[in-house]
Amino acid sequence: MELRAPEANRSNALHAGAWWLWALGLATAASRTTNPLLLGLLVGVAGYVVAARRTDAPWARSYGAFVKLGLFVVAVRVLFSMALGSPIPGSHLLFTLPEVPLPDWARGVRIGGRVTAEQLVFALYDGAKLATLLICVGAANALANPARLLKSLPAALYEAGVAVVVAMTFAPNMVADVVRLRTARRLRGRPTGGVRAVLQIGLPVLEGALERSVAVAASMDARGYGRTAEVPPAVRRTTAALTLGGLLGVCAGTYGLLAAEGAGYGLPLVVLGLLAALAGLRLGGRRSVRTRYRPDRFGARAWLVAGSGAAVAALMIRAGTYDPEALRPGVVPLTAPALPLWPALSVLVGLLPAVVAPVPKEPS
Repeated sequence: MELRAPEANRSNALHAGAWWLWALGLATAASRTTNPLLLGLLVGVAGYVVAARRTDAPWARSYGAFVKLGLFVVAVRVLFSMALGSPIPGSHLLFTLPEVPLPDWARGVRIGGRVTAEQLVFALYDGAKLATLLICVGAANALANPARLLKSLPAALYEAGVAVVVAMTFAPNMVADVVRLRTARRLRGRPTGGVRAVLQIGLPVLEGALERSVAVAASMDARGYGRTAEVPPAVRRTTAALTLGGLLGVCAGTYGLLAAEGAGYGLPLVVLGLLAALAGLRLGGRRSVRTRYRPDRFGARAWLVAGSGAAVAALMIRAGTYDPEALRPGVVPLTAPALPLWPALSVLVGLLPAVVAPVPKEPS
């Protein structure tokens, strides 16, 4: 494999699943910390990779919308903390809101009252974590081709995968429609901001989404979507038992890995559950008569991209076992968070896709 990433084309395009595995690895790392410095570093890593490797496709423009959504989530979390109070004790009083008296059956609920610096900082940390999760998902939406992702799904999951892919592509396509309509209004000399402009843009956007859904349904029906092959009842029952049993085994094994008393049986259950689920998916694929033209290969570059996200998640989880205070800084007493060295270096591993992933073509 060449050290320098080649220019992307149809034959060497990165597998869409690799981008999602990378993004989910970053999201897993974000879920293990409330340190705003580490969360900001994760957002920076995701943003840099998106800027370096996204194409000019419509879904690639959705990253900015997810960033704005993340900022909105942070603002809402802080406002709710101010209005409804917080269990975090604090001694630095900022201001006092008028408190609404509530009946006895609502004891424990407070509306208004004291607002301290500690509770606002705690709400800011908590909202930043959720915002980082959304931004990591937005990075996957901006980098992964949804059509190629649907094409790569196992045959047994194709029907459910169609619904998932349509749901994932709705937001990027809606963002692209909003940008297109705002540009058209700007060229006509009409305002693009304000409540009136939003209401006038909203209806065409919803109409466009509905038209796309109808077009997708018509094309699927024309191509014979939904037709399945006949398989013996015993195979169907075995498929259901393997898939359901495998998923239950994965859930039980994951709980064992997270619990201190289940470390001995957790890993074997996860492995056996995965093997059973994969066998069930393999048998379930016999019902599908769908064929794939030029199936995408999970090549060396895809493994490096997916592995970098998994490495970030694993290193962050490992850091949480020996230095939990650095990943979850306290707010009582109120102190400035510090940037831990090794967790920060582990987050930088997520920059690997900006080096190994194929470079998108420049728009002509």
